Amino acid sequence: MSIAKVEECIYTSYYIYFKFSHGLIFYFTSYIKRLFYFCSRIFLTEMQKNMIIEQTEDGIPTLYLPRMDEHYHSTKGALAEARHVYIDSALRASGKKEINVLEIGFGTGLNTFLTFLESQEKGLRINYTTFELYPLSPDITEKLNYPALIAPSSESIFALLHQCEWNQKIAISPLFSLYKRHADLTRTSLEGIYDVVYFDAFAPEKQPEMWDEKIFREIFSHLSPGGILSTYCAKGEIRRRLQSVGFTVERLLGPPNGKREILRASKR
Repeated sequence: MSIAKVEECIYTSYYIYFKFSHGLIFYFTSYIKRLFYFCSRIFLTEMQKNMIIEQTEDGIPTLYLPRMDEHYHSTKGALAEARHVYIDSALRASGKKEINVLEIGFGTGLNTFLTFLESQEKGLRINYTTFELYPLSPDITEKLNYPALIAPSSESIFALLHQCEWNQKIAISPLFSLYKRHADLTRTSLEGIYDVVYFDAFAPEKQPEMWDEKIFREIFSHLSPGGILSTYCAKGEIRRRLQSVGFTVERLLGPPNGKREILRASKR
């Protein structure tokens, strides 16, 4: 049974309790939520057992999920993609010194780590919120060895990004705060206003629910005027969905040796 099927069964149970339990609903709500996360973690653990660490062309490793036939990053260069799509095309393009960042898909923590490094180097004050329903286990993220390959002096910071509590705002440094939300964005409302959005979900054909107009509409309503959303996916259908909820969308050149184009959407 897939993780998606487990979620469907759990939420169906939740609906049944809501429909018929009446006075007992508050008790069962708590129970069902715990059961949902427990079952999700079981199936995620099984999926993670089959994860494969692969080197990308720029020497930075990524993860491959055989069951989904999906990589966490571009095989043409994990670091090049992350820097080009999110740091160069979104964070730096915002032109602000204090930036509220929203990331869809914490994953390996690579985007978060690069954003932290940028904040320290450029003196940017960053409030970073990231969503992840299925966090990776520490033994997997440690094996990726990102700090040694990217910024050896920040090894303890990379570990802290993964080890700090979920669903709490944590001060990683005087300039950088991190709020990791262990939640399903398709069933959760956003909070606050954001200046930059890293949209880094798995590909639309692998995770179609994450690329729905409803998600983009929710993000648009929580984006500041002039705010930017950047994503590696340049499919025409995704561009049209972004436009349909109010974004102004442009195609940009993709990362060196990588995809030909990426998308950057803005709220004007």
